Amino acid sequence: MKIIDEQSFKGTFKGKNIALYTLKNKNGVVAQITNFGAKIVSIYAPDRDGEFKDVLQGFDTIDEWLNGFPYFGAICGRYANRIADGKFTIDGTEYSLPINNGPNSLHGGPEGFNNQVFDVMSSSKSSVKLNYASVDGEEGYPGNLNFSVTYTLTENNELILDYYATTDKATHVNICSHGFFNLAGCDDGDITGHTMMINAKEFTPVNDVQIPTGDILPVAGTPMDFMKAHIIGDRIDDDTDQLKYGAGYDHNWVINKPAGELGLAAVYSEPKSGRIMEVFTTQPGIQFYSANWFDGSDVGKDGTAYTKRSAVCLEAQHYPDSPNQPQFPSTLLKPGEEYKETCIYKFSTK
Repeated sequence: MKIIDEQSFKGTFKGKNIALYTLKNKNGVVAQITNFGAKIVSIYAPDRDGEFKDVLQGFDTIDEWLNGFPYFGAICGRYANRIADGKFTIDGTEYSLPINNGPNSLHGGPEGFNNQVFDVMSSSKSSVKLNYASVDGEEGYPGNLNFSVTYTLTENNELILDYYATTDKATHVNICSHGFFNLAGCDDGDITGHTMMINAKEFTPVNDVQIPTGDILPVAGTPMDFMKAHIIGDRIDDDTDQLKYGAGYDHNWVINKPAGELGLAAVYSEPKSGRIMEVFTTQPGIQFYSANWFDGSDVGKDGTAYTKRSAVCLEAQHYPDSPNQPQFPSTLLKPGEEYKETCIYKFSTK
């Protein structure tokens, strides 16, 4: 098992030092975190025979991360996913955000959290806490937002992400972790034969620019039904508008659990290796994206070209475009309030 060398992540960006932190538990599971974008760089997990592989796409060196695809393993904010036309209104004031995804603003804009160097507040063999102070007006968002994420690797093979934020002015906050997983190994080229279960009876359909229509519809009888685990590729190319809009799966599911409580969102598994990843979250939604737009132009770890449908993203989040959809759970954070959310990736085998 080749673990990425921490020396390959020594560098500076925007005048701040970049570093790599390696977390390891007694079972040999390793998670590597960089303070550049608070990104998960790698996760080494065993298969049913005890063979470890890196199951997360990305790059080997910080120079490649700085110049490559910006969202591998990243913390996305202030607002993960899409906001229609890059606009929202708070208390009668309209705010304009950068447009970086068709007509929409995506993942907080091109200078979102994924492209910032976080301050390291503490670190140990099992945990690292990272902090970023986002100033009023950054990428168009109001208020000074103080945000932290704490990564903890447990002895139960769980990577826990705890998010915390406060603001001095009302603003919208939606944080997600954007890992691109392939449980067969990050050098494998196809996830369509892997298995997915999403604990959701409903999803939020989108229009042709992938903004929610505002409806919340049942998954029953549609290709969006993952209530029972099935092969990802079984229906991914069905002749429906929803799958055509995203060239496959790129949608938000409404997690079947009480609001604000930690609960199971999804179970992703790979039959040959026996690896399983369960996703738990306090957030109300999860975006399942099947890397439909990858074309091999991003060449990552060990020279692997990342091709179409070579990874799975399971982004625990609030719903896309919630600032403009009052019927969705609110993402508004006000002064005196605390933003607290948790996401857990738990690894096992069968």
